[in-house]
Amino acid sequence: MYDSRSGRRSCLFLILLVLVAFALGVQVERRGWLRGGWRHEPANVKKDFEPFWETWHLAHAKYVDQDNVNNERMVQGAILGMLASLGDVGHTTYLTRDEVKRLTANLKGELEGIGARIALRKQGPTIMQTMPKSPARTAGMQPGDVIHQVDGKDVRGMSLEQLVQHVRGPAGSEVHMKVFRGTPPKSIDLDIKRAKVDVPDVAWQMLPEIPIAHVAIQSFGQHTDEQLRTTLQAARQQGAKGLILDVRGNPGGLKDQAVKVTSEFLKPGEVVFVQKDAHGKTTPVPAEKDGVAQDIPLCVLIDEGTASSAEILAGALQDYQRGKLIGTRTFGTGTVLDKFQLSDGSAVLLAVDQWLTPKERQIWHKGIAPDIKEELPQGTFILLPESGTKLSAETLANSKDTQLLKAIEVMKKELH
Repeated sequence: MYDSRSGRRSCLFLILLVLVAFALGVQVERRGWLRGGWRHEPANVKKDFEPFWETWHLAHAKYVDQDNVNNERMVQGAILGMLASLGDVGHTTYLTRDEVKRLTANLKGELEGIGARIALRKQGPTIMQTMPKSPARTAGMQPGDVIHQVDGKDVRGMSLEQLVQHVRGPAGSEVHMKVFRGTPPKSIDLDIKRAKVDVPDVAWQMLPEIPIAHVAIQSFGQHTDEQLRTTLQAARQQGAKGLILDVRGNPGGLKDQAVKVTSEFLKPGEVVFVQKDAHGKTTPVPAEKDGVAQDIPLCVLIDEGTASSAEILAGALQDYQRGKLIGTRTFGTGTVLDKFQLSDGSAVLLAVDQWLTPKERQIWHKGIAPDIKEELPQGTFILLPESGTKLSAETLANSKDTQLLKAIEVMKKELH
């Protein structure tokens, strides 16, 4: 959650990266302007970093593949290694200049790529949804496809962020992807021409033959609350008497949007989350006024991909018993990130606070447990809504999305 927001080397090289990380941290403090002003070099830094410089020079003088001794890449890997040592894996991180630009575009909902949502599942990186009229859908990509290769590179072992970086690219360029589909899995090759894709933060549709709106909040970007408020008003106009909020696979986003979105469902003055700083001081963050869905019955779909701002929403609604949480335990991201710009245009996203639920339950490393545990069958993909389309009763009845079906069952009882 943002407050404002290559192959393997030998063990020697990995050690080098970690050592470089510490040295670079000192250089940033000496030369860069961070919060609190200029920093001073620790008194014992020269002695502490002698092994670092020895290793640095060894790599430049002795490493067998000199073509891969690249200072910029080593520096970037070093900073990543240093931040990983802090233990906030998957959240506190380093972004290159290009990654900073992509992050900004993501939060604005502006992307150049194939127009598909990807999540890590047991079987591998899986396509969860393709956007209407997107390059992915045009090329024949389907939800449930498991990605095996991107431009000939095996994606096994890649983080989700690394994989997304390989898939995205300039509009007009082409990416070749190999996916596995079906049971038993069949290998399929897809050539996809990238384009600029408009990715909404909120998608919704009325469920067939029941007065329930299925509302998917897919990220917390700059316009999420605005889109959600429009959605909630439209759903009520179409007769919705209950909501299924779907934050499965939602990686989070902006903190202020987490507050605004959650406030739509709470009463003024109720706490959205409790912020805890490095010294243990806690500060309740209250809901804002004028929420448009303070009383409507609801339940929330969560899974292991639900993280950060999405966990704030889920935790608050659970604490105030606004609705049942259905699915599986969430990811467990419980830190507030500050973005610190570095001198070369790159940035560090550093956890500066921890957030707790209104009842001060810790989410970091623990996640949020559902009220009703419901796991998807192996190989099943979730049924996400698409704004402007109408879901048929037959499609819903034939769906294997047991989490959504359980939510419908719960909501039907709630409304009777």
